Amino acid sequence: MIGAGSRYPHVPRGTMTRLARHGRLWSPAYLGRRVRPHNSPTVEGSRPVARTRPLRPLELAEAAVLADVTVALCLLWWLLPFGQIFLAAAVTPMAVIAVRNRPRAVLAGGIAAVTVSFLIAGTGLASNVAGCAVYGALLGVAWRRRWGAARTIAVAVAVIWPAAAGGTVAVLAVLGSLRKLTLDQITNVWGGASRTLRGIGLIRVARAFDPAVRWIVVHWWASIPMFLLVFTVVATWLTRLLTWPALHRLARVGLPTASEQPEPPDGVVPPGPVPVELVNVSHRYPAAAEPALWDVSLTVRPGEFDAVVGPNGSGKSTLTRILGGRSPTTGEVRRAGGVGPGRPGGTSMIFQRPESQVLGVRVCDDVVWGLPRDQGIDVGSVLARVGLAGFADRETATLSGGELQRLAVAAALAREPCLLISDESTSMVDAIGRRLLTDLFAGLAAEDGLAVVHVTHRPAEAERADHAFMLAAGRLRDAADTPIWTPPPLATRERPRPPIGGRLLQLHGVGHVYSAGTPWAHRALAGIDLTISEGEGLLVVGHNGSGKSTLAWILAGVLVPTEGEALLDGRPVDEHVGRVALSFQHARLQLLRNTIRSDIKAASGVDDAGVADSLRLVGLDPEQFADRPIDQLSGGQQRRVALAGLLARKPRVLVLDEPFAGLDDQGRAGLIEVLAGLQTESGLTLILISHDVEGADQLAPRVVALDRGRVVTDGSVTLASAALEAG
Repeated sequence: MIGAGSRYPHVPRGTMTRLARHGRLWSPAYLGRRVRPHNSPTVEGSRPVARTRPLRPLELAEAAVLADVTVALCLLWWLLPFGQIFLAAAVTPMAVIAVRNRPRAVLAGGIAAVTVSFLIAGTGLASNVAGCAVYGALLGVAWRRRWGAARTIAVAVAVIWPAAAGGTVAVLAVLGSLRKLTLDQITNVWGGASRTLRGIGLIRVARAFDPAVRWIVVHWWASIPMFLLVFTVVATWLTRLLTWPALHRLARVGLPTASEQPEPPDGVVPPGPVPVELVNVSHRYPAAAEPALWDVSLTVRPGEFDAVVGPNGSGKSTLTRILGGRSPTTGEVRRAGGVGPGRPGGTSMIFQRPESQVLGVRVCDDVVWGLPRDQGIDVGSVLARVGLAGFADRETATLSGGELQRLAVAAALAREPCLLISDESTSMVDAIGRRLLTDLFAGLAAEDGLAVVHVTHRPAEAERADHAFMLAAGRLRDAADTPIWTPPPLATRERPRPPIGGRLLQLHGVGHVYSAGTPWAHRALAGIDLTISEGEGLLVVGHNGSGKSTLAWILAGVLVPTEGEALLDGRPVDEHVGRVALSFQHARLQLLRNTIRSDIKAASGVDDAGVADSLRLVGLDPEQFADRPIDQLSGGQQRRVALAGLLARKPRVLVLDEPFAGLDDQGRAGLIEVLAGLQTESGLTLILISHDVEGADQLAPRVVALDRGRVVTDGSVTLASAALEAG
């Protein structure tokens, strides 16, 4: 609850009270269309505002994703034996839409889901999905209004049952063939059940029900509504029983609802995100043992480029979210006006994972996503500022991780903010791109007067800043003691090289074209000839968009090349399931269970002893880590757990796509030590895909440099670095 006199002292108390009474509270933690929900408090029971406004992009995106989950669960019911539980669970995603958004979002999601399901499997699946949408909408309303079970069932009987019964009877009355088919099914089902009863000696029971079934068939116009009445009561009770625990968990997590986060009305809390002053601010996440921030005081002013530095887990991201509008647990945040998320003169945020912010199909669509049509954004100019000139018509699905990150920056700039917050936005970008973005951030502050706050692990980027805020264990270090953060040098030492065996992986004339045969076709690789021996360490480097990730997926058998062949032991790699393990750029995407133990078991099928062995391989003590929740791990620990799950399957080749992205120097050194140990002890063939060579040469003496999808260098680190600089 936002109170006058606290964060908005210039707004009259009566104004905020009226906004609260009408459900018009909005959370600055929700930064326009560019930010996904992130553990902000939910106002339970509040009603959506601005019902006459069109659906916002976030509402549409969320409704589409959750509706797809409903379709998938209904499809499982059709495909799997005893799949009725999936049909009941399919109501939950639609109920979540109803809880978090306006009713029209449920309608939009329901229409989309019914359309997709009809195209997949016809009217049967479509009718199941439509029923899930109806019951989901009812349960969402019941949750928001805090109805009990009896009232929910009563409303279902009063609203759903008459429509279902009347519609079914009308359809069967008009369509004689469908009526005959339906009644024949009832007769046949009972015939089979009757024979079963007679076969086990229950002849009297069978005879007793025979007249009832004949009555049902003859008087179908009365029996079907009676059946639907019972079905409505039972279905409402069962789906409520399954859905309520999920909604309770959602409320405990505290995710914000899209419809309860509208733009504030004109004239109320106008954007004024800077200057912003944090006074004795601390923040503790729910269920966390320790605060993420302790007693932090600092000021961010217009026209300044500020860097936030520190090791993984030091509280940097939490600090940026406080600056971006999240309410601290204790302390005070003072600013001139409103946060203005996504509004001109407001705040824009860029996060570590660009795929969570890129929503458009084409690059030009994504830059202006959610902006008014009359905004007049020069898309080409904005893209050129971030090094994406000529990318306007590219499909976002064909962009590399670094290009997606630059696109997220472009979309943030298109909103013309006064405060730009960058949380590790250069972590996925190559050296040239990092210099370009750092120059851009410095220029935005010095020339355009923006306040820019940039989180980084890299000293070269921090040195460009006007101020560097150093965090350690959630506390702010004294700037006088550490004006510019300098991490310890990355340790290097000679390690014994594992013996090199015979040929293992071979690529002959490999090329790949995304969206081949369409106007959006994009070539990622061309003419790749590569041989990798058993036990070898190989580093693949290149600028963003050079084809590194595509090559990684082909080497792992995840992607079949459109040209040429990729072979493991003389057979196509995609036929060797599990023999080549792939670690994604974002380790969190590979961790799908709640705890480390359950995730490694699910990934590899090993028992508890296997879990312990795999954790020791990656340098984690099983006693301390096996039962730890995934969400309590640092970025470096998440990478190690993902590796443990892969190594438990005992692969012959390990492919790591950007393994050092987002890691501080200590985390990088620790990961290098783990991988070096694996090479020495098990002779594992290791392929690193990276835009950096720092430290990686300790693992891979051979370096292949890619440029525009082709191999330009195959040799030493020195030659590859020279080739990249020349490119």
